[in-house]
Formats: sequence, C-alpha cells, structure tokens
Amino acid sequence: MQAPRRYPAGVRPGATALAVLAVLFAVALGACGNVLQDQPIGHNILETTMLARYPVYWLGGSFQGHAITEVAQDPGGATSIQYGDCLEGGQGTCVPPLRVVTSPDNSFLPGGASAPSRAASVRGVSAVLAQAGDTVEIPTGPVVVDIYAQSPRLAADAAQTVVPINEIGEPQAPLPATLPDTGFADTPLKSQMPSPLRALH
Repeated sequence: MQAPRRYPAGVRPGATALAVLAVLFAVALGACGNVLQDQPIGHNILETTMLARYPVYWLGGSFQGHAITEVAQDPGGATSIQYGDCLEGGQGTCVPPLRVVTSPDNSFLPGGASAPSRAASVRGVSAVLAQAGDTVEIPTGPVVVDIYAQSPRLAADAAQTVVPINEIGEPQAPLPATLPDTGFADTPLKSQMPSPLRALH
C-alpha cells in the first residue's frame, strides 16, 4: 500500500519566496498523471534554488503541458530542473521531455569538438546547438544554461523562455552577456568545507 503524500505546511505571510514554493508544489502535485514517476518537490530544495548565489534558470511551474517533476543539485553545484515524466528509464536514469540545467562553473564554455554541434545566437548571446538541436547550451552572465529536450522545437521554445527563478528576467528578452571566468571551479563547495571548531564546555 502506498503511503499518503505529505504536503508542505502553510507559508508565512509576506514571505514571497515561500509563497512561490507553495504555488510550485500545487502545480507539480496537481499535474500528477503517473504516481510512480511524479515525486513531490521538497520545499527545502526549491528554497535553496531560489536562494542560490548565482542565477538559476527555469521555465516556470510548468512549460507546454509539462509540470516540474524534479529539482536536483549535483555535488558540483549545478541545478537541474526536470519537466514532465520520464520518457525512458526511471529513477537515476530518467530521460524526461525537458530538463534545464544551470551550472555556476562558466570556465567550461560549450562548443567542444567531441560531438557534432553548431553555433547559434540565442537572445543576443552566442550559444551552441547539439544533438541535432535537442540540446541548447547558453553561456549567459556568470553561468552556463543547458537545455535538454525531446525535440529541437521544444528546445528552441525553452531557450526563448528561460528566466532566472531568483532574479528579475523576462521571456524572450535579451540575456546577459557572458562574464569572464568567475573562478567557481576553484572555490570549495560547502560540502568540502570543514565544520567550524567549537570549544568544549
């Protein structure tokens, strides 16, 4: 028997970030079509995403009929927002209809020779199209935004729509120019920092 879903407690009045989280919860949980794939999004992960030290790009609570089904942060600091249920695989190997990944390490710019790709201009910045257009890599500001989609059209539409969740932005508006290497790759992550010493009493 499946355990009942747990819903987040009410948000505090005046807390804009937590209000947005509540809306995202409602959208994600209300769009459930396959309870084996859809997972509730932990408010702590969304809150961390909104409070990140770098712009984290997303497409809103849903995009072209695909609701957010997962938000994850990898050990390297990148944030991944998945839209829709897995088309292939499952947990750990899910291939969703759409995924937006924001990497704060802008020292690695897309366009390497390892896979066929072509240069493109997306909202005023140089980008790279790969996987026959299913993947769009956009260096913008201090980050690199990767869009992985099930079709070139969905990828292109997403590239015109992505905005930061934690900064002011408008779909289709010009994106910030790429900044020089921010040095993020050389900065220790929180998980790599030793815990502060405390005096014994």
